[in-house]
Amino acid sequence: QMQLVGSGGGLVQAGGSMRLSCSASGRTFTDYALGWFRQVPGQELEFLATINCSGSYPFYADSVRGRFTISRDNAKFMMYLQMNNLTPLAPAIYHCAARPSASVVVVTAVEYNFWGQGIQVTVSS
Repeated sequence: QMQLVGSGGGLVQAGGSMRLSCSASGRTFTDYALGWFRQVPGQELEFLATINCSGSYPFYADSVRGRFTISRDNAKFMMYLQMNNLTPLAPAIYHCAARPSASVVVVTAVEYNFWGQGIQVTVSS
C-alpha cells in the first residue's frame, strides 16, 4: 500500500495562488507516476495534471495548462501542485493520486491505484 496525505487548501481569491502538497509513504516513491484531480460536488472527477516517475515530464489538462504546475521531490516523497491565476469555482476537493509507472500519460482516474484524502479549495470571485 501507498499512503498519500494531502495538505494545503482553503480559501483564495480569484486571480490568487495556492500550493497543494501531498506526502507519500509505504512504497518506492520513484516507481509511481503521480497525478492531481479535482471534483466539484455533483460533477465528475476532473483530471488536472500528471508527472512521470523522475519528474521530467509533466502533462496538463487544457483547462489548467499555463496556470498550474505539478512537481515532485523524490528525495522527500512529496508532490506539489502550484496553482496560479485561480479562476472562480465552486468549492472543490483536490486529490493527489499515484499509479505504477508506465511509459504513457494517463489521465483517467480509474487507472490510479492510490489516493489522498482530498483537500478542499474554494476560489472566491
